[in-house]
Amino acid sequence: MTRSSVLAAAVAASALAAPPARAAVNVVATTSSMGMLARTVGGDAVKVTVLSPPDRDAHYLLAKPSMMVALRRADLLVAVGAELEAGWLPAAIQGASNPKILPGQGGYFEGAAQIDLIEAGQAADRAKGDVHPEGNPHYYMDPERMAVVAKALAGRLSALAPAEAARFRTSAEAFARAVAERVPGWKQRAAGAPGVVLYHKDTNYLAALLNVPILGFVEPLPGIPPTAAHLQDLVRRLSGKSGVILYNTFQSGDGPIFLGRNLGWKTQQLQLECDLDATGARYLDHIDRWVTAIGSGKP
Repeated sequence: MTRSSVLAAAVAASALAAPPARAAVNVVATTSSMGMLARTVGGDAVKVTVLSPPDRDAHYLLAKPSMMVALRRADLLVAVGAELEAGWLPAAIQGASNPKILPGQGGYFEGAAQIDLIEAGQAADRAKGDVHPEGNPHYYMDPERMAVVAKALAGRLSALAPAEAARFRTSAEAFARAVAERVPGWKQRAAGAPGVVLYHKDTNYLAALLNVPILGFVEPLPGIPPTAAHLQDLVRRLSGKSGVILYNTFQSGDGPIFLGRNLGWKTQQLQLECDLDATGARYLDHIDRWVTAIGSGKP
């Protein structure tokens, strides 16, 4: 046997003896916040694809072929839930033809189902705007609730990759500790904030966590664009008070700017969702920017 053939045989034998490469769990997340949780809990044992980028309103997407392709390959779908994605996710799931990720199966995970939601039990009456009878779906703005969801997600990932269960659990617990360490400082910084006007009911959870009052909404009803009469009524009601007006990057600035000019309040536009590729640490920094903005309304 020649030297080259001996070397080739040795390489082949080594390859056969080596343990097989670990297959990552293919996770599809509906939003960047859900993708952050999957990435934070799963580490390099997961591969994460996000369907809704942070510059889009996840209420109003359309099911696209690219979504269906991603979902067809998914081992686990991680959704916000509480009907946030009701307008497009069912159609995308149907088009994917992947039985593993159907609701009720082990490959379907809804964060909203793991926690208590605020504003639950409202009647599904379109005359009251875009309401969510299951509760407000924007819990991703509450890090404490996200920590609970992270632990539940660790359990679901463990069912799909049992060999990684201890690592998933440890990562979720580390995220929960990081949240717990930040919350007292956030509450201290927001203490004394007179309140906020929000565009939509998308930061209610964070305001409740910080014990900061919500003074009004730019929308007269959820999902309904502001009218001149509604904005003028807000000005009349809030004149002489202090506060701050906050809205996010896919919402029109016309109403907030009008209110800020007439009330003499600070107006700030922030990204609602964390970055597309955010880790747990970057998510907490994202919440930190919102806390700073809420506190900026102090007189």
